Formats: sequence, structure tokens, C-alpha cells
Amino acid sequence: MLAHVADAPAQGRTAESAGNASRTLTSRIVFYLPGFDPREPETYWGLFRREARLTAARRGAEIAVSDPVRSADGLDLAWTVRARGVSTRYVLLRWEDIVRARFPQSNWARLRGVPTLLWRLWHTGYAADLRREGRRFSTVIFGVHAIYLALVLVSLALAGTLAALAPAVLQPWPLLAVPPVAYAILVGLMRLTLGRPFYVPHLVDDTAFTHAYAAGRVPEVSPRLDAFAARIRAAEGAADEVVVVGHSSSSFLGIEVMDRVLARDPGFGDRGSPVSFVSIGSVIPWLGLDPAARGFRDALLRFGRARQIRWIDVRAPWDWLSIHGQNPLAACALVPPDPERPAVVGVMISDLITGADVSRRQWNLFQMHFQLLMASQSVDGFDYLDLMTGPEPVHDLAARSRDNDLSRAARDAGL
Repeated sequence: MLAHVADAPAQGRTAESAGNASRTLTSRIVFYLPGFDPREPETYWGLFRREARLTAARRGAEIAVSDPVRSADGLDLAWTVRARGVSTRYVLLRWEDIVRARFPQSNWARLRGVPTLLWRLWHTGYAADLRREGRRFSTVIFGVHAIYLALVLVSLALAGTLAALAPAVLQPWPLLAVPPVAYAILVGLMRLTLGRPFYVPHLVDDTAFTHAYAAGRVPEVSPRLDAFAARIRAAEGAADEVVVVGHSSSSFLGIEVMDRVLARDPGFGDRGSPVSFVSIGSVIPWLGLDPAARGFRDALLRFGRARQIRWIDVRAPWDWLSIHGQNPLAACALVPPDPERPAVVGVMISDLITGADVSRRQWNLFQMHFQLLMASQSVDGFDYLDLMTGPEPVHDLAARSRDNDLSRAARDAGL
């Protein structure tokens, strides 16, 4: 059943959009790969429907969003969007079960894993490389790990203090209780820092997953990416265009998926329906700079050569949880085979939300990380919902963005 979310007077369509009217389409398939998120996929449908209502009101369009349906094999959650003469099938490719198996980790796993991982990242030079390519991002990631280690020390100190306060007649037996008491205190502190503003367990576990994946220690991901690749490959020719969106950690998982599609079908994207890959909130160097991620760098380089797949990288310098500096191949110490890949779309925060909302949201890391997926408060700024449901082909944006001026985004970098 379609839920009509808005019908407002026409407004806000740019002259450039009008100029592309001859290249409009009537059908689209979007495959969306979420980031490291354990939530049920219906959460994303709820976000999409809510933000579509806002986009429709501001852009002067009727946008109808259907109820979501899980596939029989449980691999995806899909819904249909109808807007301005275009029918878009939006398919969320699911891997939240893999995330749940690794987040939250047990506190014992973190205690064992964090020091070992930090030592490896520092010893190999990775930490310095990541800071060079994404200073804000590395500040958040390593800052959160510093907070975690500080909480471990605080737990030990509190447990030790409690032991010292025990009656003298019981000494030194209370010292034996320090480790279990400290562990219990740490468990409580982890619960307190699970959400805003620190997100300590989430970011520590996400980091552990990323580097375990780089080293080939997440075997359950590979068959899932193969299944995603088969889904995407089967969609060619089923609509006027096919779009694959990789958000956050799926900016690198999406590239692996597209590489698998092309490995099985080198002509994919070169016949009929245009195919585009959109990386948004990208963290490609987070994985690609890890010396252990040789397989991913090979896939990234192959995808860099695949000109038949248009690649758009949507960048937001105000997003602390993305890496948005130079070309992602160059950032991973590779020589980009095509200087026009990816086409860059720089987005200012003022394209999305007003000054009052900026001040209220800018320190909520995950709110800002998802902002690019939400409706724009501007009638002509970047709007993900408009891009994914409107009559202008997404692949046209790649062509228009090759010479995109990043100075607009740079002016926002101080946020």
C-alpha cells in the first residue's frame, strides 16, 4: 500500500534540472548498503519515509512510499517510491546480523583486543597515515580508544580504592577482588558511554571489525557480498538505471561488491541501463590504509578502471565520521588510473540544515553522519531523497560533477 507523504506547490527546481528534462527516466532500482549498524532494516525505511515527507513538501512534489517487504531469503528489505513520474524500487541489502555478532563485543574481548590492535596500527605506521588523510576522523577514532583505555584505568582505580578502604583485619584478601570488581565497573561505564556523545562501544567495535575484515578474519562477510553482487547483476536491464549506494563502512564494502559483479560480468554497466555507484559518508581509507588490506586495495584499483560504472563520491567536510580529503585511491597509496573517478559532490552543511539546527546537531556524531541521507531544508541544495527518487538520472550527476568546485565545501570545513 502506498502512503502519500506530501503534495505541495511546485518550487525549488533548478534551471539545471529543467535543462536535463530531455534525459528524464521512468524507472530506477536503488541498492542501498548501510554502514556498521545492528538496527533492524525497517529503521531505514522509517527514516526514508519521514525524510521523503519533508523533501516532498520543500521540493513541491508528491512522493509516495510503499510499505516495506522482506525478501523470502531475508537478504533484502525493499519498498517502492513513486515521485514525479518515476517509479523507484529501493532495496536495502541486509548485513545487520553480521554486525550484531560483533557489536557489542564482550568487555573481555575488548580488553584483549584493543591494546593489540592499537599497537599494530601504531607500529605499522597506519595511525600516522590515517591522521594525514583524515585528521578529524582519526581524532574521533583514536580519541574514543583513548577514552576506552582511560575508563579501564578508572575502573581499576575505583576497585583498588574500594579494596584499600576494607578493614585492616581483612587485608590483603580484598585485593583479590580488585579484578572482578574493576570488570563490573567497566561494564557499567560501557553502558553509560554506549550512546551520545561518546559512542565508545560502537566506535571501538566498528574499528575492530574494520581491521579484522582487512586481515581476512571476518569470513562471514564474503558470501554475503557474493549474494549482494548476484542481486545487483540480475537487476541490469530491469529499469532505466541502476544505482548502488554505499554509506559509511559500506563505502568500501560496496566497492568490493561492485568488483565482484565485474569479475563475473566484465560487461556489466556497458549494456543498456546506466549503472552508478554512490559512496556517501565514505571511510574508504579507513580500510584501504591498513597494510593488511591488500585484497581490498586490489579491488579498489580494479574498480577505479571500470569506467562503465559511474562513481559519485558525496563529501561533507563537516562530518567527523567520514574521510573526505583527496581521491580515495590516492589516499590509499594507489595511483588513480582515471583522474575523473570518482566524480566529487561537495556538500555544505548549509545545503542541508539551518544555522539553529547546526548548533544543536553538530556535536552529535551519528546525527551528522546520517545528515547526508536526510531531507535538505533548502529548496535547491543537495537532497538525497530528491536525488534517489526524482526524474533526473543519478548518472547525470557524475557527468555534471567532474569539475565540481570543492571551495563551497571547504568553506564549511570549520564546523
